[in-house]
Amino acid sequence: MSTSRARELRATMSPPEILLWSRLKRLRAQGFHFRRQAPFRGYYLDFACFSRRLVVEIDGAQHAEDEAAAHDAVRDAVLRREGFVVRRFWAGTVMADVGGVMDAITDALGEGGRPRAPP
Repeated sequence: MSTSRARELRATMSPPEILLWSRLKRLRAQGFHFRRQAPFRGYYLDFACFSRRLVVEIDGAQHAEDEAAAHDAVRDAVLRREGFVVRRFWAGTVMADVGGVMDAITDALGEGGRPRAPP
């Protein structure tokens, strides 16, 4: 996977991605380190906390059975086989309720925000 492609993706973040990234970076003080556009098994993950095996994805618009949905389903299956939990949010939801999105992410990270032992 190309690190230049990952840099390009990080440089062209959408407003919902920028908003969520600003919040995720604050979790570093609690020991949760997210990476942005992290390459993994042929995919680029929007946000990944590898120590907690958590991936957060943002989709621009809801899609049902199209090519993007099929791609997402395959990537999510690969991640789950590798022991990751995947949380997917719509861009509009991030913009409208970033606090609620962060609550869901914090819940996925573990009980009371305390780190869990990796699997």
